[in-house]
Amino acid sequence: MTISTTSGDKPNSPETPIYSAHITEELRRYDEHLRDVRGLAAGTRKGRLRIIGWLLEGKFKHREFVFARLRPDDVRQFLARRLAKHQSASNASQHATALRSYLRYRATCGDQVGKLAAVILTPVHWRLSTLPKALNVEDADRLLVAAAAARKMPKRAYAIVRLALDLGLRSGEIAHLNLTDIDWQAGTLMLRGTKSLRQDVVLLPEETGKALADYLQHERPAIRHPAVFVRQVAGRSLPITSWAIQKVIKRTCHRIGLPDVSAHALRHTVACRLLERGSSLKEVADLLRHRSLNSTLIYAKLDTPKLATVALPWPGSAV
Repeated sequence: MTISTTSGDKPNSPETPIYSAHITEELRRYDEHLRDVRGLAAGTRKGRLRIIGWLLEGKFKHREFVFARLRPDDVRQFLARRLAKHQSASNASQHATALRSYLRYRATCGDQVGKLAAVILTPVHWRLSTLPKALNVEDADRLLVAAAAARKMPKRAYAIVRLALDLGLRSGEIAHLNLTDIDWQAGTLMLRGTKSLRQDVVLLPEETGKALADYLQHERPAIRHPAVFVRQVAGRSLPITSWAIQKVIKRTCHRIGLPDVSAHALRHTVACRLLERGSSLKEVADLLRHRSLNSTLIYAKLDTPKLATVALPWPGSAV
């Protein structure tokens, strides 16, 4: 039986693992917890399900799944095998994060997880050590021009890029937009597919609204479907996936010679612009809808003028 982790995954992906029925069912329940309780995005859930699937497959491949049979040595040996294949702090952190997440889920099911969690060590990983990758003004302008000149559905590509570049919307948030989420009179967007599992209202800039209206009036298929961005598969009308949104942005970046720029870089670009215009970290966090200010702290390194005002004098200096 195949475990389908998320509806937003790339269809028919060769990486989709195949597990026995009892492991598939356990992963399905865990995926529901990650989605409905933790509010994690499709890509994050997919990565965690893959790691936990490997763990459970090694222990319960030919037997019934009983969580109580999982021992600290099983977890320790699993980590040793996985990290021996790819030794890096990033890989170790991903495995540790996934395992701790799964154990927290099992704790909500009433299981004792203390001894299992004790063997999971997280390597030192300075997550604030690198600056976010963002586009400069010239590259951002070239990206918009390239999107508007796309060979296939240019108005759709332009609207998608504007939503990401003007509002810092995540790919999933763009994919989940419905026609009723746009309040044209008030100039706002209602965001429903957010990581925080809440509904957020954001202002819709004039240029972004024009791009959306142009797509809706002249390029969107004339079909009865609530989604803003739609596709037709085998005669059926379906909303576009977050993976497809990422692909549109990535393809546009490739055309202007930015192959290493991801869709998420457009969110970083929005944050950097705000800081350059004098916005506070709290204002950046509010616009990007970060659930914790810790997610916004990395941008503090970009706010050089404000950091300079709180810098202490060098020992022995005159000031």
